Formats: sequence, C-alpha cells, structure tokens
Amino acid sequence: MKKTISAFALAITTFTTGFLVAACDGNTTTTSNTSTDGATSTPAGSTITAASSTQGLKIGSLLPTTGDLAAIGQQMVESVPLLVNTVNACGGVNGQPVTLVQVDDQTDPKAGAAGMTKLATLDKVAGVVGSFASSVSSAAISIAVPNKVMLISPGSTSPVFTEKAAKGEYKNFWARTAPPDTYQAQALAQLANQKGFKRVSTVVINNDYGVGFEKAFVQAFEKLGGTVVNKSNPVRYDPKATTFDTEAQAAFAGKPDAVLGVFYEETGALFLKSAYQQGVTQGVQIMLTDGVKSDTFPERVGKTPDGKYIVAGAIGTVPGSNGKGLEAFTKLWQEKRKSPPAPYTPHGWDAAALLVLSAQAAKENTGVGIASKIREVANDPGVEVTDVCEGLKLLKEGKDINYQGASGNVDIDENGDVVGVYDVWTVGDDGKIKTVEQVSPK
Repeated sequence: MKKTISAFALAITTFTTGFLVAACDGNTTTTSNTSTDGATSTPAGSTITAASSTQGLKIGSLLPTTGDLAAIGQQMVESVPLLVNTVNACGGVNGQPVTLVQVDDQTDPKAGAAGMTKLATLDKVAGVVGSFASSVSSAAISIAVPNKVMLISPGSTSPVFTEKAAKGEYKNFWARTAPPDTYQAQALAQLANQKGFKRVSTVVINNDYGVGFEKAFVQAFEKLGGTVVNKSNPVRYDPKATTFDTEAQAAFAGKPDAVLGVFYEETGALFLKSAYQQGVTQGVQIMLTDGVKSDTFPERVGKTPDGKYIVAGAIGTVPGSNGKGLEAFTKLWQEKRKSPPAPYTPHGWDAAALLVLSAQAAKENTGVGIASKIREVANDPGVEVTDVCEGLKLLKEGKDINYQGASGNVDIDENGDVVGVYDVWTVGDDGKIKTVEQVSPK
C-alpha cells in the first residue's frame, strides 16, 4: 500500500475532477465525483442521499462498483442509501438528516486508500461502510484509524483483521457485520467432511482474503481428519493474472477428491475455464466461497461444447442471513428493487444501521462517539429492536437497545467480529445458483 501522503494526493485529484450538486427529495442533494486515477464517488442508482446541513451525521460508503468484485458490489452498495433514506424519513440522527457520500473503491487497494483519504479528510465523515475486499479494507483502515473514522465492513472476512484488532492496532475504529474467514473456513471444512472428501487441494488469490482463508481451511480440515494434498506447496495466484495454465495443473495434480478455489469473480472464472480446457477437472469436485457467488459467474466461466455449464455441480459457502430483521429488510428491498436481496446486502444494511444507532447513542456525530457506543447498541443488555427507526426512538428516550440485524444478531465482540451462519450454494445444470442448505462453523 502507498503511504498516506500518496493516497491524499490521489484523493485531491479525485475531488477536483468534478463536483455536481442537484436537488433531490426536498432538503437532500445528490453528489457525484469521478476520476480516472483515484477512487470514484458516484450515486448508487438514483438513491444517494446527502443532507443539505453540514452539522448532522455524515457517513460514507467505500464499496466496489467496478473491478473484480463489481458483480457483488453493485448490489451491495444499494443497501446503504436505502438505510439512510429510511432513517431520514423517520427524523434522522441527533435531530438532523444523515448525509451519505458514496465512493467506488474499484476493488483496488490504491483506489480504496485514495477514497478513504477523501472521505476522512475532505468529506470529514464520522463513519464508513466498507470495504468489501479485505485488501482494500486493509488499505482503508490505516487511514481511518488516525483520522478517527469508524470503519464497518459488510464483507472483508480476512482473519488478519481479528489478529490486528486483538493487538490494539485499530483502537476500536474497526468492526464487520460478516464473520471472519476463520468461521467460513470451518464451515467449509465441515461441508467437505460431510460430503466424504478426504483429500482436498487448494488454490487461492494471493491477497489477505485468499491466503487467510487457505490457512484457516487447512487447519480446520486437518482437525476433521482430512488431508490438504498441496499444503507444503500451496497454489496462490497474482490478483492481476490473466492466464492460469500452470496454476490449474498444480491445483488439480494428483486427482484430489475436491479442489477448493478461493477466488474473485473475474480471475476465478478465468482459472476454472483454463482448468476445464486442460482436462484436469473431470471427476474432481469444485468447492468455492463467497467471492464468486454471483449470478453472472457461471456464464463467465462458460459452457462445454455440448452446451453444459462448466461449473455445474460446484458447491460453495457464503455468509448467510438469519437475523430477526431479515423479513422486514427483504420486504423493503423487494418493494424498492423488485428483486430478492443479493448476497451481502443485509450486511451492508446492518453496517450502516450500526453507524447511525451508535451516533444517536453517543449523542454526537463523530467517529469517536460511534466507536464508543457500537458494542453497546449491538449487544446485550437492552431492548431488542429490529427496526432502526424504533431503535433511534428508544435511544433518544435514553433507553438501551440490542439491535437485531437482517444479517444476524450482529453481536460485536472485542475484536469487531461477529459469528454467523453460512448458506451452502450450488450451480445447477441451467447455470442458476441456488441455496440448498445452511452449515454452521461449529
């Protein structure tokens, strides 16, 4: 990652390339900032909301609408303005509307650092929903902490964050609503064991997400009596790679029962297509993770000459949603978006909800205030609430709450982590992804 001063220069470029203000919904405004060499700040559809007052709570989102995780990010990013609009419709936070500034991190740590610097130093937000890629969040948190901005990720699952938080490096300015990969790896190891796989090989994207997941899976699978056949010679590919012939041969060598691929969509599709074209996938179960659970993924990988999807029959895991607030969120999402919630949209909603509820509990619109109250509003004791407006009302009355989210109970521990459940998904013969069961990490 570049030093902060470099990121700040990029952010200045981002900020000065364009600034557009247009009226929207009475006292709200819409902003749009774009740049070709830094982060991009853009409206999510037509719902981005920013209050005209500069005195109220200001938050940001730092999520990927372009790059390797765009297919997931473009859906997830919509959850944040939906939450902000809902909150503003019921009176806002601390008596004023909430401002939202959205930034596209491009699934790139350099752009993410630039975007976080802009949000922290120019927009002066108190909290940020983001990022999704663990590598981007790693870049962003190094800027958020010294600027005292609360960063809540809806999807960065690397175990590295737990380790660094435990050492006190984040000073309580970090949390996430998706559980860390230590839990997902345990859940996937349980799934592999249930399927009777004894010998599994791994191939991962060479970043915090991929390597952290790989290490956690190896440990969990071995505890269950399984063998990771390439443990001593792991296959890790460059995130910017475009050819994968060598990696595919290495990952499938020795005909393991299954190959676990920890990918992002674009590079994962290229890898699996290359593996199929080399004829090494036959008779080997493909196991995948949340990074590729997208409706567009099977089409990206492609079809066989007889018209079958290459990844048909693949199975994978993704953080599931089982919170008490899920039904209400799903209803609202379907009313606004005319489709079921996509993966991680409940986690994005909950991340934004925790920011606004914590600010109200602190009775101040600062990152310090949010960080001081986030565990208080997320955990026992307190009145259980699933409706963010009800939660704000009780907090204004001086009562304690225990927010029950759409993604889960979002009980935040001392390291900013939550424990969740995992959906098991598979690719059908028609190329459609469907959830078939849930699996627990325990």
